[in-house]
Amino acid sequence: SSDPQRAAFLLRKQWALYSVTPLYGFSDARLRGYARLLTASIAAEKQKGLAVEIGVELDVRVTLSRLPELTSSECDQAAILVQISSRSPASQKNSEEKLIWSGCFCSVSGDELSENHPEGFTCLPLFLVNGAESYTSIVGSWFQKTFDCCFCRLAISPLNLSWMAAMWTGCNADKTLSALELVFSIPCLPQPLDISYAIHAEDAKALWETVQKTPEEITQEEVDVFMDCIYSHFHRHFKIHLSAAKLMKVSTAIASAHSDGTIKFLHSQYVMGVLMLLTELAIAQIQ
Repeated sequence: SSDPQRAAFLLRKQWALYSVTPLYGFSDARLRGYARLLTASIAAEKQKGLAVEIGVELDVRVTLSRLPELTSSECDQAAILVQISSRSPASQKNSEEKLIWSGCFCSVSGDELSENHPEGFTCLPLFLVNGAESYTSIVGSWFQKTFDCCFCRLAISPLNLSWMAAMWTGCNADKTLSALELVFSIPCLPQPLDISYAIHAEDAKALWETVQKTPEEITQEEVDVFMDCIYSHFHRHFKIHLSAAKLMKVSTAIASAHSDGTIKFLHSQYVMGVLMLLTELAIAQIQ
C-alpha cells in the first residue's frame, strides 16, 4: 500500500519531528469540523496581535485530510495531513492559495502502541512539521486542548543516528549514489567545532557488507563495528578520535537526519521505511 506518489509531498523538505501521546475522542469522520475550529483558533490568535506575518492581512484556511497510504499494516491508523494555506484578501477571490504550513500525524507499523491503548484513543505517535514555528505552536496547543494529548520534540540520539548511517548505507538506492556524510561536534571547546566526514557511497556500502552477517537484520554489534571502522580510518588520516566527538547529523541518498530532530526524505522508495523507524522512536519516547 506504499504508493510512492502519495508520499511525494514529504520529499526534499525539512521536517521537524514530534512525538504525540494518543489523542482522546478524535474521529476521522469529523475532519471538516476540526478544520473549521482550527481556522477560527488561528484567526483568534491573530486578533490578539500575535500576527504570524506582520503587516500582511492573510486569509488563512486550514484543511485536514486522511492519508491511508501512509500505513503499513491493518492495525495502523490512517495518517492525517493538516495544511494551512493563505490568500491575501486584497486580491480577487479566485487568487492562488499558497500552502504555508504542513503537519502530518502518522503511525507506520505502530502496532504495539495501537493494540495496547484504551478505548476512545487514537494512536498517531509521530508528527512531522514543515513551516513556521508560530503556526506549529497554535496547531499544537489546539490539538493538546481538544484531544488531551501531549506533543514533545523528538530528538535523535547519536546511537540512533549511527543505526541510520548503517541501515541507509546498506539500502540499495539504485544509481543515485550520494556519499555517506557524517557531521560530528567536538564538545568542551571554547569555540564549537564541527567535523564533516564524507565517505564514497561505494566504499561505505562495501564496508557495511563486510560487517553485516545476515542481510535481513541488523544488530547493535554490527553497527558498532561499522562505526569503529569509520573512526579508525579517520584517525589514521587525521589523528583525531571521532569516537570522542558527538554524532550530530547523517546524510545518505535515502534521507538526512539531524540530532535536533529534523529529517529530509530524499528517496521516494524508502519514505515508508524511514517513517517506520521514526514511528518506533516516537513510541519509545512517549512510553
